[in-house]
Amino acid sequence: MVPTLRPDRHAAVRRVLWAVLLANLAVVAAKVWVGVRSGSLAVLGDAAHSGVDALNNVVGLAAVGAAAVPPDEDHPYGHAKFELLGALAVVVFLSITCFELISAAVGRLLGDQPPPRLDSLTVVLLGATMAVNILVAWTESRAAGRLRSVILAADARHTGADVLITASVLAGLFLASRGWPAADAWLGIVVALLIARSGWEILRTAVPALVDRAAVEAARIDRFVSEVPGVRSVTEVRSRGAIEGEAFVELTIEVDGDQTVVEGHRVADAVERKLVENAGFSAAVVHVEPWSGPSASPGSDRV
Repeated sequence: MVPTLRPDRHAAVRRVLWAVLLANLAVVAAKVWVGVRSGSLAVLGDAAHSGVDALNNVVGLAAVGAAAVPPDEDHPYGHAKFELLGALAVVVFLSITCFELISAAVGRLLGDQPPPRLDSLTVVLLGATMAVNILVAWTESRAAGRLRSVILAADARHTGADVLITASVLAGLFLASRGWPAADAWLGIVVALLIARSGWEILRTAVPALVDRAAVEAARIDRFVSEVPGVRSVTEVRSRGAIEGEAFVELTIEVDGDQTVVEGHRVADAVERKLVENAGFSAAVVHVEPWSGPSASPGSDRV
């Protein structure tokens, strides 16, 4: 069976990323304006992180565009792993954000910088950008589940990290105005640790698929396929990819040796349909062999 193409899925993922990119650009502009107006390094750093969000959307668009390319002679299984590479790029951006947050926090704890100014307009605008990012993260998370997109799930985590940073900036501004200037730095360290955890969760999803870990346990596939009428035995089960994205399976079934080639391949077709339509695989390749069990008739080799 030829791998199933889903151009509509990739187009939908790109539409979500374009919408998120426009939202992130608006957020960056608002944060830069607030940061310059208030003189807050924390707000300007938050604006820089939102800029990384926008850059990440561009990387995601490029990765999804590459993943949408149909299978070719050099890539017979398609180009879906480019989407996983895009998710790894998100981890790189999150790592940079963690480093910048911790560096800035340590510098503020060891330095003697004046506290930033806090006024109502700053609070309102930062609160508005945080609300936008919450909506973006929620939208991306829902779309990731519906479209089974690793890159959208990763970007939703990245946008969620931006929400945490903005919340810490607001809390730090408030506490600094109440006489605790180090609050911004300590909250930055806490947020950096939470972002690092988000990066780890992305790695747990992307790396196994990149190194071709089995998509589903062979024993589970064996039991699932054995329910198809005509299948006497299942052997040589191999799967790769991720059911949440693109997954492939190859296996051998044994059928009664007195069946014709046509009858045996009808059983194989039924197995392929079940694996794709009911188990979530993108494609299945099923080989047919005569059953080698104890009741196989001697000389029965019609399949």
